[in-house]
Amino acid sequence: MAELNGQVAVVTGAARGIGEAIAKRLAAMGATVVLTARDAEQLHRVQQQIASAGGKASVHACDLQDAEAVAALGDIVQQQHGRCDILVNNAGIGILGKPLHQMTPAEWDTLMSTNLRAPYLMIRAFAPMMIAASNGHIINVSSLAGRNPLPNGAAYSASKWGLNGLTYSVAEELRPYNVRVSVVAPGSVNTHFGGGGSTGKNPVKKVQPEDVAHVVAMLVTQAPQSFVSEVLIRPTQKP
Repeated sequence: MAELNGQVAVVTGAARGIGEAIAKRLAAMGATVVLTARDAEQLHRVQQQIASAGGKASVHACDLQDAEAVAALGDIVQQQHGRCDILVNNAGIGILGKPLHQMTPAEWDTLMSTNLRAPYLMIRAFAPMMIAASNGHIINVSSLAGRNPLPNGAAYSASKWGLNGLTYSVAEELRPYNVRVSVVAPGSVNTHFGGGGSTGKNPVKKVQPEDVAHVVAMLVTQAPQSFVSEVLIRPTQKP
């Protein structure tokens, strides 16, 4: 597949899980992928695997909660590649298993900073490149928790509801510049973050990271029906 030859894709949270699967899929489709997360060692592992498969990727470790670091990442991509065609805001954390009144303000702030502030900072850094090129696609990875109640995960749910709202609003802002904005909302994913596999007589069905990567690939290659898209991904098979 070479549908994305010549394009540059930036993927956050690319060190493992969903982000790793998305990065590998986009690289296999011909894109040059900029891998970013805080774990440089794991990013280099993903880069080496992409290179072994014949793809192209670079590593730029970054704390996405740091506004100056994110702005510097944007400058690096501009200097090295001169463009950003695809931005995938995938990085996220969850603080689950406790009711909202038991969360500390520090936990709330960390979760919101990662799940909602970081996508804002990334869009702020990379949207100008897309506006200048009159082309681009931003994809935010949300969750079904952004549509459904999540007891003992209210802050996580709130962050994903916020990300959904951000997606639709930014889509309207960027529509005049031919920049598309999409949100992908998977259910529980079979990753370390999502709890991995299941045990017991009735294992919980899981979305696979490759399922999310497939949807992202579909979004960036299909002719747009509109400038904003939302795709919900529910599991169809047991892990």
